[in-house]
Amino acid sequence: MKFSIIIVLLTVSTFLFGQKKPSEYFTNPKTKVLVVGSFHFDYPNMDAHKTEKNNQVDVLEPKRAAEITEIINYIKKFKPTKIAIEAWPDWKANEKLKEYKNGKHRDQRDERYQVAMRLANELNLPELFSIDARSVLDDYSETFGKKDSVYFKNLLEDYDFLSDDAVSKQYNIFIKSTEPKNFKSLLDMFKYMNSKEYHQYEYGAYLTGDFRLREHDGADLLALYWYNRNLRMFRKIQEIPKNNEDRILVIAGNGHASVLRQLFTSSPEYDYVEFSTLDQKK
Repeated sequence: MKFSIIIVLLTVSTFLFGQKKPSEYFTNPKTKVLVVGSFHFDYPNMDAHKTEKNNQVDVLEPKRAAEITEIINYIKKFKPTKIAIEAWPDWKANEKLKEYKNGKHRDQRDERYQVAMRLANELNLPELFSIDARSVLDDYSETFGKKDSVYFKNLLEDYDFLSDDAVSKQYNIFIKSTEPKNFKSLLDMFKYMNSKEYHQYEYGAYLTGDFRLREHDGADLLALYWYNRNLRMFRKIQEIPKNNEDRILVIAGNGHASVLRQLFTSSPEYDYVEFSTLDQKK
């Protein structure tokens, strides 16, 4: 009888006051994270979109160097305590950071030097966390590549990001429009390319073109390579030692940032900070 009364009371309570929001069930302290998607300052041009030489900017040139300082000061408003970068372990980020602190590498255009190391130096942070990761497809290629798998050979046929359908052509125009020459400053560019809407459409690029390759091949390759690689990068970020007061800054190519946004905003462990909201901080 008492049990029935409790059930009735709970039902009435839910009816009168409504169900909790899903977020209200997760009361654990969350770690703030800021993901800063960047173009690669040294233009390795290894991505599908290549920036033509006449559209490239030199971040060491005085005007652009001043704009980098503007970006540095803007990101400082987040007050990061840990910095994660798109780098492999054998890049030896922390050895390079020590050298940077001693005055070396200041003429390197790579954003890992110009933004990440500069921030770590000016904020007196002792280390950087390298989070780049191979994908399961990369693992397979190295381990079994010599066996020349017919399955993977067929899967990869025509997977070249050179689709010429109508939507892919729109994406070519969209991505090309996001080059420094089209913005008043690099900070304006960073605000644009790190917006929620930009990331939404940037990730959408992976769901067009070669994603339609044959029945499932494009979808399988997205899962095996690009999405898997970003999931592994997210897992590496989870492994960064942290406490309730830590604020993690992630600096990576913007293609990674569009996926990491999805992962961080869905995770109950992190509080995703929008890049644009730093405008509101002093």
